[in-house]
Amino acid sequence: MADDQNRTLPATERKIAKAREEGQVARSRDLGHFAALFFAGVALVAVAPEATHALRRVLGQALRFDAATLAGTGSMVDRLSDLTLVLLVAVVPLGVLMMIVGVLSAVSSGGWNFTWKAMAPRWEKLDPLAGLQRMVSGRQVGQMLKACLLALVLGVVAALFIKASLGRFAHTLSLSLPAAFGHAGSTVWAGIVLLLVALGAFALVDVPLQRFLWMRGLRMSHQEVKQEHKDVDGSPEIRAKIKARMREMANRRMLAAVPRADIVVMNPEHYAVALKYDGATMAAPVVLAKGADLMAMRIRDAARAASVPVLQAPPLARALYAHARVDQEIPSALFAAVAQVLAWVYQLRNAMAGQGRMPSTLPDLPVPPELDPHDPRAARGRGDLPEAGS
Repeated sequence: MADDQNRTLPATERKIAKAREEGQVARSRDLGHFAALFFAGVALVAVAPEATHALRRVLGQALRFDAATLAGTGSMVDRLSDLTLVLLVAVVPLGVLMMIVGVLSAVSSGGWNFTWKAMAPRWEKLDPLAGLQRMVSGRQVGQMLKACLLALVLGVVAALFIKASLGRFAHTLSLSLPAAFGHAGSTVWAGIVLLLVALGAFALVDVPLQRFLWMRGLRMSHQEVKQEHKDVDGSPEIRAKIKARMREMANRRMLAAVPRADIVVMNPEHYAVALKYDGATMAAPVVLAKGADLMAMRIRDAARAASVPVLQAPPLARALYAHARVDQEIPSALFAAVAQVLAWVYQLRNAMAGQGRMPSTLPDLPVPPELDPHDPRAARGRGDLPEAGS
């Protein structure tokens, strides 16, 4: 009881889908009863002329006896076989129609749902205590009371109709057989219509009621919702491991790209950014790798191993790390500063190749103060710049 009181949240789509997989679907028996009686009545009315003629013929043959029929038992067996065949021809199509109607009425109330799990044996169903609890549960008691009310209503309707139609039934006895068939058929159809009205009223109430009870039975507690989210998204520990694995893969990819860089700009120990520029294919320098702390040291070591120049430029390194993204162009506000760095690198390469003088000390780089996250003015002007990311 306490567990049911804690289940106040509506069922999630996953809970509903799981319930359908297990064969739990909202079904209305009253709708099936109404549909079966309605279509059976329609079918009987549609074939009433032919059925009346066939019934007269069958009764005529069944009530006709002669000396040969009474003398031998074989003819009686043959006649019984013929009558059975005639009844099967009349009953089987009606049975097939009722099967189709039953399936369609079930589908209309709860949708199409096919699963083998509902046919699997469940040993807990053999527990007598659990079965007793199910029998005395609120839902079962409600279903029993509803069935009793339906039986009471149908019984009252049938009793009132029979009482009002006793004269018509008595009058049928005074009619000829063909006229009696038609008279009795119209009287019975009037009674069926009254029963259809009562069943239809119950079906209109029962279909949404069964849907409501089904959804109510699938309600979930806060703990169940949390557990489902955990099952779908994974536990925090697993998500943390996945993120760590993805971060390590991204770091390896960046380290593999460092040897292709033109220069690595560093804030001596905390930040490192590897840049690449090709005037023939790039409109602006591109960030190949960036990292902080231990990753910055790994980028520096990879650059030195590949003979990539490493430049100590703290403001520029901090600004690039904060506002540039891996595999994307640097912000336009840093073009001038990076251009001076690349020019210094090209002069250094030419000097190392014996094609020029060694470059002088790199002058102060024009890094806008608002781009340096360590500058007090960095809070201003960030709205126009991309956020840091990788």
